[in-house]
Amino acid sequence: MEKTSQNILKKIEDLKKEIKILKEDNAKTKRNLMWKVRKLEKDKLLIENEKMRLDREVKSLRGEIERFRSPPLVIATVTEVLDEGKVVVKSSTGPHFVIGYSRFLDEKSLEPGARVALNQQTFSIVSVLPSEKDPLVTGMEVEEKPNVSYEQIGGLEEQIVEIKETVELPLKKPELFTDIGIEPPKGVLLYGPPGTGKTLLAKAVAHETNATFIKIVASEFVKKYIGEGARLVRGVFELAKEKAPSIIFIDEIDAIAAKRLKSSTSGDREVQRTLMQLLAEMDGFEGRGDVGIVAATNRPDILDPALLRPGRFDRFIEVPIPNEDGRREILKIHTKNMNLEEDVDIELVSSLSEGASGADLKAICTEAGMFAIREERPIVVMNDFLDAVDKIIGMERDEEIRKEAGVMYG
Repeated sequence: MEKTSQNILKKIEDLKKEIKILKEDNAKTKRNLMWKVRKLEKDKLLIENEKMRLDREVKSLRGEIERFRSPPLVIATVTEVLDEGKVVVKSSTGPHFVIGYSRFLDEKSLEPGARVALNQQTFSIVSVLPSEKDPLVTGMEVEEKPNVSYEQIGGLEEQIVEIKETVELPLKKPELFTDIGIEPPKGVLLYGPPGTGKTLLAKAVAHETNATFIKIVASEFVKKYIGEGARLVRGVFELAKEKAPSIIFIDEIDAIAAKRLKSSTSGDREVQRTLMQLLAEMDGFEGRGDVGIVAATNRPDILDPALLRPGRFDRFIEVPIPNEDGRREILKIHTKNMNLEEDVDIELVSSLSEGASGADLKAICTEAGMFAIREERPIVVMNDFLDAVDKIIGMERDEEIRKEAGVMYG
């Protein structure tokens, strides 16, 4: 009897162990199943996202196919705006059409001269195209303002005051001119010897004003084919009007604005056509709006009189060779960041460099620094400046002597 009880107890213990093992197996199986479920849910989410991405791509590709299947559009130019939603256009194929336009289009953009796209079948206006510009013209816009301020220009106090009155005030305080009852000057001509700071003044104007600054060297208007230079001039002024208030800076304007002569070659006649287009843009039938012009030249004596009359260039600012005070101010600006010995006498250097331009004075400072570097010294001494003056001013004098000799014996 006792043995039977022991067997029963043993079987009960075995059953308990089996139940425990089964529970552990079930828990493990349950964990595995839950992990698989989460993994499947995650895979499902990824597949749904991928499906959405593929649907968008399919939709985009179908739209691209539809665009390829749609007929090409015809380019036309608006010549006249009529009443009741009608305009007259001249298509690129030649004939003129009177057509309607969608009420969703901006009516202000449909003005004479605007470029539009027409449906090839119905000839209705589909969209208004941006104005056609030469890449050379759009590349003339100065995106970043030059880091030159008026404080970095020495010896030109009077010129700075004049250019502020002529260029800055009309842009910053136009109400002053309205109250007085006069029109602000539209054009400024900077003239003087090379290296005196004409381009530097233009950079300072671009820095100080918030206007769009468009810079061009006049020789860029001289092109190979007939009419191309005039087209560039027209494009520059169109860009300036769109970006107004704006300033156009034309450097070395004498390249296209020399006096017109009776006897000329075909190349000279093309330059004259470009000049006539410039004259028309500066003072034509259409107003320039808030577009100022600053030009620079070394040879004002050869400029065409038609360019110099009031209404085109209203102010002439001479930028001369600096006097001794001006040379001293320029030298102080260029030596401000130089490591100079205490015995360096800027007064003496300015008196020794008589006749030097601003560019010459900058070259003297640079050359003095190069003499110190050549001897591996960390500081610039007075002898370096004296040697630099001899080198730079001596080169200038040799050049003058050579020119005089060429005139005498040429």
